[in-house]
Amino acid sequence: MTKKVMAAMSGGVDSSVTALLLKNMGYDVTGVTLKLYTNDDLGLEKGSTCCSLDDVEDARSVALALGFPYYVLNFTENFKEQVIDRFVDAYSRGETPNPCIDCNRYVKFGKLISRAELLGFDYVATGHYSIIEKSPSGRFLLKKSVDPTKDQSYVLYSLTQKQLSYTLFPLGGMTKAQVREIALENNLTNAKKRDSFDICFAPDGDYGTFIERATGKTFPEGDFITSDGKVLGRHRGITRYTTGQRRGLGVPAETRLFVTKIDAAENKIVLGKEDELYTKSLTATDINLIAYDKINAPTQLKAKIRYRHTEQDATVEQIADNKLHIEFDKPQKAVTKGQAVVLYDGDYVIGGGTII
Repeated sequence: MTKKVMAAMSGGVDSSVTALLLKNMGYDVTGVTLKLYTNDDLGLEKGSTCCSLDDVEDARSVALALGFPYYVLNFTENFKEQVIDRFVDAYSRGETPNPCIDCNRYVKFGKLISRAELLGFDYVATGHYSIIEKSPSGRFLLKKSVDPTKDQSYVLYSLTQKQLSYTLFPLGGMTKAQVREIALENNLTNAKKRDSFDICFAPDGDYGTFIERATGKTFPEGDFITSDGKVLGRHRGITRYTTGQRRGLGVPAETRLFVTKIDAAENKIVLGKEDELYTKSLTATDINLIAYDKINAPTQLKAKIRYRHTEQDATVEQIADNKLHIEFDKPQKAVTKGQAVVLYDGDYVIGGGTII
């Protein structure tokens, strides 16, 4: 019996080639685009456009050309609650979240899989560059893409065994160049469409203004201080800063200054020299382990503390059911509260959690 696959289509080349490959593999494909937010969610006026109709039309045109059904699913309520609200709350606490991880966790592989199950689909599929393998024991494993420049395993560490068992990643064994070539060979309308690298709901990167617009609140100015309490100047609201930031501080100094700490309770931001940014350890909570159920003893692994970070050698210890302690072999720069730390053993994702 032909397996039914719900293919998430963003309108980009990756998800379009994903759908094409699935169809060529003999799956019964249905394409869906997720409507994730409205003007109200972003604090925009009624006449503004918040979701790209061009992306929807690109996805629809590919589905039409390939001859399978296509729908738009409204997930705006779920996305606002689980992604936008979490993003705003984290920045309000002086943290720096990664909303793509929450979107994957709660929307693309949470809500979408639930909807697909309800509608009788056997799988969901996305254009993520990562690999899912099934071990001899029957456990599902997450592995890096063969294209290191496109690997997205970091933002997928929260996938559960059930979600991994229900998901297909056809692009994991391919390079981006190969994907583009397939799109061109098959005359897909979006074959040359550029990739998007921004947070979808704040593409201009001005998170402070986005948060004020979305909440209708302004975050008050406060003091820039040194670690020993000396006032250096005034900041424009804690939501406009992140640990490790150097640019845009507006504080004259003889040496370069960086944000070393954000104290939301006192509405103060601590500035210091670059060497004050380094630390050898961190604690993470809200953990998800993929390779096994529990880390039973201190284990030498590689740890990655943000998406563009190079994995570093570290000793990992599970100190509670939902908490990890990670000790790096060498001090790491700008370990940031709210970001994810993801653990690797070679090409395999062991799991990860949120830095606290």
